[in-house]
Amino acid sequence: MGMSMIYCLILLGVFLNAGAQLLLKAGMTQIGHFEFSAANFIPISLKVMVNAPIIAGLCAYVVSVGVWLLVLSRVQVGYAYPMLSIGYIVNALAAYYLFGEAFSVMRVTGIFVIIAGVYLVSQS
Repeated sequence: MGMSMIYCLILLGVFLNAGAQLLLKAGMTQIGHFEFSAANFIPISLKVMVNAPIIAGLCAYVVSVGVWLLVLSRVQVGYAYPMLSIGYIVNALAAYYLFGEAFSVMRVTGIFVIIAGVYLVSQS
């Protein structure tokens, strides 16, 4: 398997992981804020177990773990793991567009630092 295929697998894992986070957020937005108490455990658990975005998010996580195992069987973890930080970029942009989350100058600066770091790691 060539390096271009490894990069594709890494990106697939990153996007599955980021997508899982976004789906979980969408599901919890539907469920809404709740108090963390023993009385809420069963009602909230039931809502979580039948929420389609949460189920899809958990499935995306399972698939992303499978993809990540393929990646780790082919490259060093010290090379592959920093690539997961690309997910920060994907999630920040998607959360801005999908959920209206803040996108400040500081966050944009941090994203550029992440991009630089991923580039440097990929070149080593």
